[in-house]
Amino acid sequence: MNSKVKGYAAHSSEADLVPYSFERRELRADDVEIDILYCGICHTDIHHVRSDWGKEEYPMVPGHEIVGRVKQVGKDVTKFKVGQAVGVGCLVDSCQTCSSCTDHQEQYCDNLVTTYGGRDRFDGSITYGGYSERIVVSENFVLGIPENIDLAGSAPLLCAGITVYSPLRRWKIGEGKKVAIVGLGGLGHIAIKLAKAMGAEVTLFSRSKGKEEDAYRLGADNVIISTDDTQMQTVKSTFDLIIDTVPYNHDVNPYINTLAPDGALVLVGYFGPLEPAVQSGPLIARGKSLTGSLIGGLEETQEMLDFCGEHNVVADIEMIDIQDINDAFSRLLNADVKYRFVIDMATLNS
Repeated sequence: MNSKVKGYAAHSSEADLVPYSFERRELRADDVEIDILYCGICHTDIHHVRSDWGKEEYPMVPGHEIVGRVKQVGKDVTKFKVGQAVGVGCLVDSCQTCSSCTDHQEQYCDNLVTTYGGRDRFDGSITYGGYSERIVVSENFVLGIPENIDLAGSAPLLCAGITVYSPLRRWKIGEGKKVAIVGLGGLGHIAIKLAKAMGAEVTLFSRSKGKEEDAYRLGADNVIISTDDTQMQTVKSTFDLIIDTVPYNHDVNPYINTLAPDGALVLVGYFGPLEPAVQSGPLIARGKSLTGSLIGGLEETQEMLDFCGEHNVVADIEMIDIQDINDAFSRLLNADVKYRFVIDMATLNS
């Protein structure tokens, strides 16, 4: 039998989020039902709610940084047990058979099903996200959360964490490597923590002064003011990897010049055309790469969570009540948070 749950939804691209009741499906044999304790707020939630990236379906219940505990499991579930701390990220299903899926990169599946605003592959129903009491998800898309880390602080790891962890792993970051992070925000602050935990020398690029104290507290070894040409010259041809977390159009050429030969600059924050034009000379002459990365597959996300458990890495968060969600959206647009909002879902019943 379907179960009735409470949540918050947007009913159009111009509307505030408001209380909303809807049904979760009856458990299938491989499903896990999760009581949601915390849900992170991602900038992507705002883009989808506001239809910034194309036509959306409403009502929309956002939220893809979900942490909770297993309430019940389907008869064929083997990976999880009742009471276990678990998480759900940006995906709740994929075709399971294409080359991306068999290569454990489900995020690149052409038939992936997003945690909200997608369509269930079996019954065609719209998917609703984590701004709600409970969620039902196939066990293949549920992740185990280490019990030793703060559960609220772990919520942003399900999107922001894997977004920056994936390029760090792809470029085999560890001791002896030099990594730079562009932007100290929701993505950037976790990137600093993860790169440092991997043993790298970590530098923050910031456009203005004032971020140094926080950057060093988070684990950065150096801070470079990217608008200062003299400082930028001191790190020319230095970095093995640069993770660019900036969510708007900006000039990437100065950062490319700081890459070492064979180094890579990875865009993780901005979807859109880059201006001014990217100069190809430094890329060709020194074998440098300009590329992008999108979250990570389920296997890599679990690896990231286990790594965070081992090294006690969680996000710096500000907890909010669900009733303050619209104010939080406004504050996030003004970068008024250090560094991620997380909703205490117990407040749904306040």
